Amino acid sequence: MREKLLAGQRIGMINPHHNSVTLASRLVEIGADAIFADCEHGPWSHEDIRVMGQTVRGAGGAMIVRPDSHQRSTIIRYLNMGADGIMVPMVETAEQAQAIVDTVQYACPTDYEKRLVVCMIESAETVQNELDEMLAVEGVDVFFIGPNDLAQSMGLMPYSGAGNPPPPELEEMVKLALTKITSAGKIGGTLTTLDRLAYWTAQGAQFIYYHMDPFIGQGIREFQAKLA
Repeated sequence: MREKLLAGQRIGMINPHHNSVTLASRLVEIGADAIFADCEHGPWSHEDIRVMGQTVRGAGGAMIVRPDSHQRSTIIRYLNMGADGIMVPMVETAEQAQAIVDTVQYACPTDYEKRLVVCMIESAETVQNELDEMLAVEGVDVFFIGPNDLAQSMGLMPYSGAGNPPPPELEEMVKLALTKITSAGKIGGTLTTLDRLAYWTAQGAQFIYYHMDPFIGQGIREFQAKLA
């Protein structure tokens, strides 16, 4: 994944929302680059991560795990269970970003280059006052802008990317972050839906996170409409 990103290619990572090895591998077989295992909000255990990682890699994809914190031992365990990358929430300072890089290098001393390090930027304060310094940290592969928590940090309702376009002030904050990231020669990412994909890739996003449910929902609605 790192080689693709450094070559200017884009990575599509899908959240299956269900703890199913079969579903995860099928999503890769039909085209997803990576599977997102959300251990901050989802039901995955360490054994689930081990088995799913093996299956997803066997199908030709990669598995990115989001831990529920910066806890060093938690990150190490997910990596040792076979996560191909770690996507850490609420990274707010250069010191935190450096600690995450150090943890991954400690956990994977012989194959660190095969693990993707993603820092999630999820507050307006971080975008405006800390991001420039964070971008100087070596070893972070992707700086990912999380619009849901970013919106809440701005006093707005949570924004999941589905349905209506984001509030203008949220969209401007995501654009500001991506501009800073790309101007520093770094790789940025964000959450999107199909109808907004071209917009965010034009803003420089390379690491694209999307949810499975909107695709299923759209397909079912269109099918049911033709049945009527």
